[in-house]
Amino acid sequence: MAGLLVCLATAGGLTAIAPQVTLAWTHSVQKTEWQEVWVAGPDGLTLQEARVKGSGAGMEPPPEAVLAGGFYRWAPRLPPQRDVVLRRSGATADWRICTPDGCRTMDELAGADDPVRLTACPG
Repeated sequence: MAGLLVCLATAGGLTAIAPQVTLAWTHSVQKTEWQEVWVAGPDGLTLQEARVKGSGAGMEPPPEAVLAGGFYRWAPRLPPQRDVVLRRSGATADWRICTPDGCRTMDELAGADDPVRLTACPG
C-alpha cells in the first residue's frame, strides 16, 4: 500500500504533492519569511516544525525556539489537522509549497482557486 501524501484540495480537484511539504510565505508587513513543515499521516496533517526569520507584528517565536540556520525554529504542540485552509487575497505574495525538488507558488500548483486546502490523501 502506498503512503499518504500532502495534497492540495481546490474546486478543481485534488493535487498530490509529497509525504512532507514546507509551506512558506512572506509576512505582509514585516517582509519576514515564515515556514511550516507539514507531514501527512493517518490522522491528517502534523505540523512538525515552524520557522521564522526574525520577529515582530505578531510573528514572535515562542520561548522554546532555537536560532539555527538563520531561522528561529520550534516544534509546535498542535494535534494533527484534518486540513489546513489557505486563503489568498491577491494583496500579498502567494503561498509557496516546497519539497526537495524545489518551491512552487500556489498559483503554479492550484491556479486562482481560493481557498486552497492542504489535506492528507492516499499516495
